[in-house]
Amino acid sequence: MSKIIISGMEFFAYHGHYDEEKIAGNKFSIDLTMWTNTKKAEISDDLDDTLNYQIAYAIVKDIMTQTKSNLIENIAHNIITSLFEEFVALKKVKIYIKKLNPPMGGEIGSVGIIIKEKNTNK
Repeated sequence: MSKIIISGMEFFAYHGHYDEEKIAGNKFSIDLTMWTNTKKAEISDDLDDTLNYQIAYAIVKDIMTQTKSNLIENIAHNIITSLFEEFVALKKVKIYIKKLNPPMGGEIGSVGIIIKEKNTNK
């Protein structure tokens, strides 16, 4: 089993519990780890034999920039669900979402969540 990692994705988006967050927006950072079998791609050198991380990035970007959620837990769930729907060969996903400089009345670098899920459709 191999890991495909996309780290440091950054988006300006309009997620948050408070109305002000949905109006003013905030910066988010996402790290994504996807587990799959890469043996065929290692030999074939063919993108069709592995998970296309450009498609994975596009899924994350679309959910981050085209939707609004109250909670980062919901964002993570939506990304994970979409990735499992897109990639049949995806075995497991770990996502780390951070809201940078959250509006909490003090100096806070980030708040975040890490969720790891196995594909139960296998």
